[in-house]
Amino acid sequence: MKLSATGLITSILALTFSGLQAQAQPPVPRLVVTLTIDQLRTDYMEAFSSLYGEGGFKRLMHEGKVFRQAEMPFTRPDRASAIASIHTGSTPSANGIIARRWMDSQTLRPVNCVDDPAFMGNYTDENTSPAKLLTSTLADELRIATRNGGMIYAIAPFRDAAVLAAGHAGNSAFWLNAETGKWCSTTYYSDFPWWLSNYNEQRSPDFRIKDMAWEPVYPMNRYVFLPDWRTMPFKYNLDTEGDNKFRRLLTTPLINDEVNLLVEELLDKTAVGKDSIPDLLALTYYAGNYRHRTNADCGMEIQDAYVRMDQNIASLLNMLEQKVGLRNVWFCVASTGYAEAEAPDPGQYRIPGGEFHINRCATLLNMYLMATYGEGQYVEAYYDRQIYLNHKLIENKQLDLTEIQEKAAAFLVQFSGVDKVYSAHRLLLGS
Repeated sequence: MKLSATGLITSILALTFSGLQAQAQPPVPRLVVTLTIDQLRTDYMEAFSSLYGEGGFKRLMHEGKVFRQAEMPFTRPDRASAIASIHTGSTPSANGIIARRWMDSQTLRPVNCVDDPAFMGNYTDENTSPAKLLTSTLADELRIATRNGGMIYAIAPFRDAAVLAAGHAGNSAFWLNAETGKWCSTTYYSDFPWWLSNYNEQRSPDFRIKDMAWEPVYPMNRYVFLPDWRTMPFKYNLDTEGDNKFRRLLTTPLINDEVNLLVEELLDKTAVGKDSIPDLLALTYYAGNYRHRTNADCGMEIQDAYVRMDQNIASLLNMLEQKVGLRNVWFCVASTGYAEAEAPDPGQYRIPGGEFHINRCATLLNMYLMATYGEGQYVEAYYDRQIYLNHKLIENKQLDLTEIQEKAAAFLVQFSGVDKVYSAHRLLLGS
């Protein structure tokens, strides 16, 4: 049973960039580069444009094709469901990736969308594969079309982003181990290259984290929309603050520098983009808030993150120009959408809505079902906005499961903050 709350539809930005406009394009690119930017906000990208150079966002906007009204055609996209949809061209109902994590109805325990005990990790203890991705991806179709001739690599700060972009047939997917600072992968992919092992032993972030500090690119007076309390620029020394230093790195724009460094290593050490058979390089950047703080807490940091990302994109385009030639590259940028860091108070603006608490809802639903059908634990579990009924109890009591689902839906839709309730029976009947 799934509950849906009313809210804003998250839009995405998609840009395509296929080389300098004055040059004729070859019929088939040597290299397709997909850059998915996690939590990129198009309104921020435009609002901070006065801080950008000419070679990053502005170059893409001027020389590329921009889809300004692109949307994810489903509710509450997150990084995993968005990347799966971008790379498969399908929605979660078809590709199976409804979120980064969900409740396993068999074990009643949350699982990650790329967990798979059948495959071990390289430089990680995580067991990973794209087995839960139920449709083919752009990477898969490219491998089929080129009869395994095209090379497919994915590089991302995060495990789900890398694996879902690499698909089922990719050569490999690389992500940063948040515990060790090494680039890692999974034995699902046959290729864990020698050059990456050498990179991990000599140049991975764990060797350089002690010297990593994030501070503003520009003087403080260049940044706008700053709160009154901000009187000094920020500086974060990643190796000296509390918590895990590599987890903090993953929430700074410095992680995008690391992605670019590994891209350069890959282009130098492999034949990607070197012949007439098209290859695919699927990349992910991070554009969310530092350590998931609110916008009010880190206004200056947000602006600097976009400044640095603009520079990262410019560096990436220059790198591709030097090593492959932009006329041989098809380049696409998309966003996963973004999570609202701070929701407005509906009461402040007198907007009708209401609050919703899944734990209270599940408890009251169980009481209602006991009053209707007798003693028992009818609600077996809940997770996110989904409630799981105890099928075994319902079967033992010889009750009609569909009837109970519909009664539960009719009860839950009366709750404050609930817009719609979908039973499993209704979902199985169609759209």
